[in-house]
Amino acid sequence: MSFRTRRVLISAPFYMVFQFFLMKYLFLLIGNVNDIYLILFSVSIGLIRIVPTFLEAKKSTALGRLLATIDGVWMWASLMFFIDLVIIYLLGMFIALPKAIILIMLAIVPVLGVYNFYKAHKLIVNEETLKLDNLTSEVNIVHMSDVHFGSVRHRKIIHQIASELKELENSCDIAIISGDLADGSSTVEENDFLEFKEVSMPIVFTPGNHDFYPGIDKVIKACKNAGMIVLDNDSLEFKNLNIYGLTYSFDDIETPTCVEIKSKINPECVNIINYHVPYHWKEFCDLGFDIQLSGHTHGGQFYPVVNFSWILFKYNMGLFKNELGKYLHVTTGVGSMDTPMRWGTDSELVILKLRKK
Repeated sequence: MSFRTRRVLISAPFYMVFQFFLMKYLFLLIGNVNDIYLILFSVSIGLIRIVPTFLEAKKSTALGRLLATIDGVWMWASLMFFIDLVIIYLLGMFIALPKAIILIMLAIVPVLGVYNFYKAHKLIVNEETLKLDNLTSEVNIVHMSDVHFGSVRHRKIIHQIASELKELENSCDIAIISGDLADGSSTVEENDFLEFKEVSMPIVFTPGNHDFYPGIDKVIKACKNAGMIVLDNDSLEFKNLNIYGLTYSFDDIETPTCVEIKSKINPECVNIINYHVPYHWKEFCDLGFDIQLSGHTHGGQFYPVVNFSWILFKYNMGLFKNELGKYLHVTTGVGSMDTPMRWGTDSELVILKLRKK
């Protein structure tokens, strides 16, 4: 049983209890409803969460993907309705809110939902410029992360990325994926990433924690079948760049020592470390890396989580530069985890324009 399946099974009873009380208090604001109906609704929501987990484990199906998407959208809506309830309760301590105001506050959730769903599926190309002393020729890198290929975002997201990369072929030199290409909500088959084979620029991938959930061997096999370059604790020289991919996982995996990582540094090149999480930037700079490419955070993905994400992660999203002129770029990612919603962040590919200082 995978980590994700265990997580879903453990959380499902608590999620159903949360749904029961959420709906009970929502209906108390606008009317009333029999507890039996609320129990049936809560159990149904729980099943919509559990069933696709098992359906998608062996082979991804249209039904499994539909149920997973419904679950993801409703999970977001539940959080928004809960926030509504808290706000209504706090305001109610001071003033009597008219029912019309309460209904408007509740109606905002589905309206926001349409925008959030649209925002999550609209792929944006952003640009950043990095100025470096030791660069001999201009290079444009397409940086991306957190594709989260799975039940909620399946082959359509691969097609979307491949199409965009083909449009960027004339202006960009190489694409680098900083982990979480898959997310573990569905199995990964050997032809799932095949559209990347149509992209002429090299595509480099280094695994992140979610890539281990569907089986890292399956993910790597699908990547290699698509002609991608997998840097699993290994390096690649491209033009004036030395790109080192350091694999990241929550699992107990063998991690290279600092000495081993430092041995991959090429003082004649611009040294880039591709590392899924925006951690250890100072340490990597001290080892000799000029640029760190990361993702993982999704930038918080949607409000109000975006605000908490800035507290949780020192480097939540964007481009950072230290006093030594070295860079960390944290992309908000292409896909979305669990819930296909974005608000306040982009589903992005970022062109990093490396230029001589």
